[in-house]
Amino acid sequence: MSAQQEFHVVVGAGQVGLPLAQRLVARGRRVRIIKRGPPNASIQGVEWAQGDVTDRAFTDTAFRGAAVVYNCANPANFQWTELLLPLARSVREAAGRAGARLVMLDSIFMYGRPCGGVLTEDHPHQPCSRKGELRALLARELFDAHARGDVRATAGYAGDFYGPTASDQSPLLGRRFLKALGVGGTMTVFGDPDAPHACAYIPDVAEGLATLGENEKALGRAYHLPTSWNGSIRELMTKFALAAGRPLRLRRTPKIALWLASLTNAAIREALEMLYLWEVPCRLDDRRFVETFGIPATPVETTIRQTLFGEIRSMVDLLANGRSTNEPKPIHSIGTSR
Repeated sequence: MSAQQEFHVVVGAGQVGLPLAQRLVARGRRVRIIKRGPPNASIQGVEWAQGDVTDRAFTDTAFRGAAVVYNCANPANFQWTELLLPLARSVREAAGRAGARLVMLDSIFMYGRPCGGVLTEDHPHQPCSRKGELRALLARELFDAHARGDVRATAGYAGDFYGPTASDQSPLLGRRFLKALGVGGTMTVFGDPDAPHACAYIPDVAEGLATLGENEKALGRAYHLPTSWNGSIRELMTKFALAAGRPLRLRRTPKIALWLASLTNAAIREALEMLYLWEVPCRLDDRRFVETFGIPATPVETTIRQTLFGEIRSMVDLLANGRSTNEPKPIHSIGTSR
């Protein structure tokens, strides 16, 4: 099979999985997206498969013939103890059985509390949270499996996501922020908005994962994906507001308010555990990726224009048609799933 006919599988159809699939199609790959539920978008040249990736029969069928598998799945509301471990392990093992290269999209939770410097991939994993411990465990298992020859693997770590496909899972610069900016509303933030914080533009993340997937030299180590912003959240939000011609109304949520809300809101309770990441400087060094593959992050001014244009285009489509223009295509049924 030629490189232009390679079969690539994307697990997860969220804010990164969908733009990644689009890039793979543009590279001439045959692409399948795997999602537990029904498809949520229509992408030219992409087939969909609905199923449970913890089901060995399903994954063995869905991954058969794949050159590369990308794990972009991220269970909602931090349901990681119950869902993340079995999901990641099943994808890793199935990719190994299929003989496919595995590209894992990961966070920086495993590093623990930043100490004010810039994090590199060689920073020790010293998690200080339950979710950080899970990520550190999976990172260790991934590269141990690679060292044993069970799977050929690499991983891309990224800061907070923002961009045209950002969802409400992006805690500060997702859809909630763009909606507030559009109506001139007040944006509430948690943590210190003046502390430096690493942010990754989603198209850069997708491009980075595709690059890792097509390069054998990426295997066996982790890379910080291109990081377009290492300044403060206030500075980045201000740049967005100036580009949109809107006033920025920014209010920091008191920690006591988050704690009280967490008593009745499980999602806030889980997020509160990670608050430390927004209370101290948290910056990423992406030089390993940039120097290895020659692909730098998109300039921040360009990312802002493209994000705002994407938001405007989505709103125009919604008003014109009464629904999204990305109406999903039927599911492609594969094997057996629970």
